[in-house]
Amino acid sequence: MAEIVNLNKFRKARAKAEEAKRASENRAKHGRTKAQKSKEELEREKMRDALDQAKRDESERT
Repeated sequence: MAEIVNLNKFRKARAKAEEAKRASENRAKHGRTKAQKSKEELEREKMRDALDQAKRDESERT
């Protein structure tokens, strides 16, 4: 005799697997590595420092 199975469980499991596959594809497509993030942060910090160094003091104007 065949074993009785719940089709909803199989449907949900398949949907979950497809969703996980799509998520991993999106991570690979749109994600950045830790090295890329840290490099971008360093570049942003350099630009901020350069801008701060170029600022004029208000006390020097008078």
